[in-house]
Order: sequence, then structure tokens, then C-alpha cells
Amino acid sequence: MAKKNTSKTNSIPAKKRRSLKPSQFGLPGSRRYPVDTKARARNAKARAAQQRKAGNLSKSSQSKINAKANKRLRRKG
Repeated sequence: MAKKNTSKTNSIPAKKRRSLKPSQFGLPGSRRYPVDTKARARNAKARAAQQRKAGNLSKSSQSKINAKANKRLRRKG
């Protein structure tokens, strides 16, 4: 029996992550920064800012992630 994800973090089980469309990621080419829910969209923005500050993410990539996340956050439901 598969172990159920019981952590209180925003992690996604591998099977669910694989089932997401590329359009549901902030960086669809590398399937990073999922924005399929409002909570994950907020988290994607925070992680992108964190990685940008650390020098691991370009400004253009951060802008793409923020745009995708903002689009998801404005959507109802």
C-alpha cells in the first residue's frame, strides 16, 4: 500500500505532479513551480523570489512565474 502524504506542507505526490499539464507550472519547460491551486501559486511566487535573491533564478524566469501565479490567483475558484 502506498504511503499517504500526511505532511502539512504544500508538497504534491509524484503521481499527481506527473498528471499536471505543463501549463500548470510557472516554468513549463522544466515543470517547476506548480501553480495549479491558489496556495501553490502563492508558494511559487515566494519560492521564485527566494531563488532570485539567492542568485539561482533569472529575472525573466521570476517574471514568468509571477505572471502565471497572478493569473491563477485572480481566477475564481
